[in-house]
Amino acid sequence: MAFELGIYHFGELTPNPTTGIPPKPGVRLRELIEQARAADDAGLDVFAVGEHHRTDFAVSTPAVVLAAMAENTRDIKLSSAVTVLSSDDPVRVFQQFATLDLISGGRAEIIAGRGSYTESFPLFGYDLHDYADLFAEKLDLLLRLREENPVTWHGTMRPPLNQGDITPQPDRELPVWVAVGGTAASVVRAARQGLPLSLAIIGGSYVHFRPFVDLYRQTAEESGHDPARMKVSINSPGFIAASHREAIEVSHPYFQAGWMANHHQRGRGVPMPRAAYEAQSSAAGAFFLGSTQEVIDTIMAQYQLFRHDRMMIQLGYGDVPQKEMLKAIDLLGSEVAPVVRKEIASLEDATTEARA
Repeated sequence: MAFELGIYHFGELTPNPTTGIPPKPGVRLRELIEQARAADDAGLDVFAVGEHHRTDFAVSTPAVVLAAMAENTRDIKLSSAVTVLSSDDPVRVFQQFATLDLISGGRAEIIAGRGSYTESFPLFGYDLHDYADLFAEKLDLLLRLREENPVTWHGTMRPPLNQGDITPQPDRELPVWVAVGGTAASVVRAARQGLPLSLAIIGGSYVHFRPFVDLYRQTAEESGHDPARMKVSINSPGFIAASHREAIEVSHPYFQAGWMANHHQRGRGVPMPRAAYEAQSSAAGAFFLGSTQEVIDTIMAQYQLFRHDRMMIQLGYGDVPQKEMLKAIDLLGSEVAPVVRKEIASLEDATTEARA
């Protein structure tokens, strides 16, 4: 698989830092569809949307939003980021994404996670004490649904299936990634099941996450999987503009507002002063933030460390205005992606020659 670059978005409804007024959900959803079309036109590889069940986010049903994007795009892969599988029903998830895959001509993906936002658990009648067990069992069922139809399955967290006929069936095996935020047990689970790893790095130094990628590949090999075929995606916030100063000045007020208003539990926002935000754009920081060359340098530095397959930017968190978002998407696709792909291809060619 060639190195992939993409964008993910939570569809947050952050109050504007100047006016204090949040965008309307319908406006935000239409903007996301326009962003996906722009990303497709710019030649990016993936566009993903998250799942949240709060009034400060617009996307509670990723498959519906992605289906609208499918009708407005041609080539770009369309993914959840994430599907909160623990509080959903795997049969419905499979049906929704199988439908999306058929509508999009084979472009659907699922990034399944336990969910760092927990509102969906009481909303759908689940106990947070079962947080880990729910995900493990439901992931098992989701994977079984990819393998056979009709399906017979028994668990403890949902009613059993006895020759359940699941429709529609996609024309291929649906890609399922496992989302991890830095928990070793989740890394090991993905590796043992031979599933691609989607690793979120939302702050600090990205270097500290190298042990998780090493653990993933080591466990995969011990479990009988070829480490070279195990895909890894690195996912972090960021923003891109013509210059470093512009990237910071445009995005920081919105990022700071979003970090305070929408970050995990309501009323427990995390301050992000400009100095701290700037620090995340440094060579050691986790964010893909700055000019096109700075973002290229960050991607390549991370690639040297992780040798990953995909990079996803949470672009413009906190509702950066649509005009600036579309500019950033174009820069990512037209100026960053071609250089990164070329440099990574050269690195891989050199590695292959050295091994020969």
